[in-house]
Amino acid sequence: MTKRLTEVAKKAGVSEATVSRVLNGRDGVSETTRTAVLTALDVLGYERPTKLRGERARLVGLVLPELQNPIFPALAEVVTGTLAQRGYTPALCARTIGGVSEMDYVEMLLDHQVSGVIFAGGSYALADARHDHYRRLTDRGLPVVLVNAGVAELGFPRVSTDDAVAVEQAYGHLRSLGHERIGMVLGPEGHVPSRRKLDAMIRAAGWDEGDAECVERSSFSMEGARVAATKLVERGVTGIICASDVLALGTIRAARRLGRSVPADVSVVGYDDSAFMTCTDPPLTTVRQPIETMGQAAVDLLVTQIEGVGVLHDELLFEPELVVRGSTAPAPGR
Repeated sequence: MTKRLTEVAKKAGVSEATVSRVLNGRDGVSETTRTAVLTALDVLGYERPTKLRGERARLVGLVLPELQNPIFPALAEVVTGTLAQRGYTPALCARTIGGVSEMDYVEMLLDHQVSGVIFAGGSYALADARHDHYRRLTDRGLPVVLVNAGVAELGFPRVSTDDAVAVEQAYGHLRSLGHERIGMVLGPEGHVPSRRKLDAMIRAAGWDEGDAECVERSSFSMEGARVAATKLVERGVTGIICASDVLALGTIRAARRLGRSVPADVSVVGYDDSAFMTCTDPPLTTVRQPIETMGQAAVDLLVTQIEGVGVLHDELLFEPELVVRGSTAPAPGR
C-alpha cells in the first residue's frame, strides 16, 4: 500500500496524503487534483477502490497495429499531444506479432475505465476479420473514433483520407509521364481502404475484368510487396501505385532485383508520405495523408462524444496531396 501511494503521488504530482484522501473518498480535494490522482492510478495499472470504479478516468486509449511503419508513430505524436492539450491522458497500445491482440487491448482499456478509444489500422478495416470487441464498446456506450476507412456496419465516427482522390492524383501523374501499363500493389482482399483504391482505379483507368493481372495483393510489409511487385514488373507494368510507402519501398526492391532501374524502367508511387521518404534512393513520389489535421479531428470527434455534445456518425474525408520526387519519370521510350 505504501509503495502504491508513493508511486501514484509521484505520477500525479501531489502528496501521499492527498492520494490517501482521494482513495478514501474524503473531502478537501479539488476536482482537478482528484481527477489527476485517479488517472495516475489507472495509468500505473492499479485497481480503483470499489466505490470509485463507476467513474471513468480522463484516460483515452490509442490502439495502433504497429510502430515500425513511420506513419503510425507520426499519428501517435499528433493524437497524444492533442489529447494532453484537452486535459486527457493518452494510453498508447501498439500491437505486435505474437503479442497483445487488439481484442486484449480493448479488454484492458475497459478494465481501466477509459473515457474513449481511438483506433488506427485495426481489424475494423478488414471485412473478413472478427469485430466482436468493437461491439463490446458499443454495448458499453464508450466513445470511439476510427482513423481511415473501415466496415460501415460498426457505425463509429471515422476520419479518413479520400482514397479515390489519392488514386486519381497518382494515376493522373503516371499518365502525364506517358505510362500506359499501370498496376497496383494493394493490401489484402478484404482491406477496405485498398478496395476503395481499386474501385477508384477502375473508374479512372476504365479497367475491365481483363485488367486484373495489373493488380497484386500483399501484406503491408516490404517482403510481401517484393513478391507482388515482381509479378507486375514481369508482366510489363511500367508504373506502379502502392497502398503504402512500405509497399512502395518493397516494390522498388523488386524492380532492382529484376535488373530494372527506378525510375528509368519502372516508376513507383507510394501512399502516406511517412518519415524519411525524402531520404530513400530514389526519394519517393507519394500521396501525402494530412496526418496532423486528421489526428486533431479524431481527438475533436472523440472529446465531443465524451462531453456529450453530440455524435457525428458520418465519415470525414480529408484531401490528400501528391508529392512528386525521384521515383517517377517518363515512361521508357518517351
